[in-house]
Amino acid sequence: MNWMQPDGLRLRLRLVVPGNVRHNSGGNVYNAALTRELAVLGVEVDTCPLDGGWPVGSAADRRRLGTLLGADAATGDGATGDDAGDDGQGARRRMVTLVDGLLACGAPDELAAAAAAGRPVWILLHMPLDDTGQHETGLERRALRAAAGVICTSGSAAAVIRNRHGMDGVRVALPGTDTAALASGSVPPHFLAVAALLPNKDQSLLLAALSALLDLPWTASLIGSDTADPGYAALVRDMVQHLGLQDRIRIPGELRGAALDAEWAAADLSLLISQAETFGLVVTESIARGVPVIVRAGTGAVEALSAGAPAPTPPGATVPKATGGPAALPGTAVALDVDPAPLAVALRRWLADPAVRTHWRAAALDARDRLPGWDATARTVLEALDPEHPAGPPSAALQEKPAAEDSPAAPAGGQ
Repeated sequence: MNWMQPDGLRLRLRLVVPGNVRHNSGGNVYNAALTRELAVLGVEVDTCPLDGGWPVGSAADRRRLGTLLGADAATGDGATGDDAGDDGQGARRRMVTLVDGLLACGAPDELAAAAAAGRPVWILLHMPLDDTGQHETGLERRALRAAAGVICTSGSAAAVIRNRHGMDGVRVALPGTDTAALASGSVPPHFLAVAALLPNKDQSLLLAALSALLDLPWTASLIGSDTADPGYAALVRDMVQHLGLQDRIRIPGELRGAALDAEWAAADLSLLISQAETFGLVVTESIARGVPVIVRAGTGAVEALSAGAPAPTPPGATVPKATGGPAALPGTAVALDVDPAPLAVALRRWLADPAVRTHWRAAALDARDRLPGWDATARTVLEALDPEHPAGPPSAALQEKPAAEDSPAAPAGGQ
């Protein structure tokens, strides 16, 4: 059924995304899944990739964005007013433009010009600009205030925006999760780190921690794009050789389809120790397979770790440790800086203590049944864009639906 409003206007969404992020980042996975689920709800979605040096981009990049946002309303291309023509079957369309924050937050003048022309733009913010290393918070503040509204894809990102810019009314549309087969695990235990080979993902720290565990049986795979930062990818591969880990660790690059499914099936423990993370889709993708996760404390990955918990973790509460009784969370958060020792200690504890492994696995299986689906994400976005005409109650738990096909949305988030 098409998303039709009582006034007869059919919603059409223009989603503008960065064309320069070519690996399967969490943002790319979110955008693709959102598009898929909005289509199920009957919303016509035009996805518009825009090349450029995003975030922020060059002056020419921003001009191209401004041109796209101000395109001719008579054709329905880029118009964001109440009426963007008809759909060819007699139904009028209401056009709404939603721009990925990697583009929008560096282009406040273009957003302001679009609003002045009667074509206000919403921002879909996956991460604050500061977390990208651009530190252009002045641009970000102006862009957010020029937007018609802001939808953040995690509570941690929304908190940064509220605290940094004093903004109220920021909406949150948490990522969903696709159903997945339970992982059967491996003997010896197999670690899985699904993330693009990038300095922020800190695979070098992970390798240093693993090198302290050579007295115990285990294997590991580091899966993710090795083209986003070829220099760092080469450094990671050199470290494997230098530390004598070549018989324990595989680095196959970005995987899809059956090859990725096989790695998930073999996994016993997932690792996401990014220095900065606003959510970490791979965490919920791990839990969907019954695989517990170790994350870095103080990042948005802790929010993802509690995504299937019966109740939110109270503000300021510490992440429970699985040392006795059932674990409250399917894994743990480890406080990390540049010393790999705390991570090595946590991994050794998991490897050496069967009770810890049992508790974390049980918590992952329990949380798995409560993970929200991407349909809930799409409904939340629709309700934010048009609160007068809600899309119906969001799903409270993951619904039975087919896994995503082998498409850009299928690989795990963060590759």
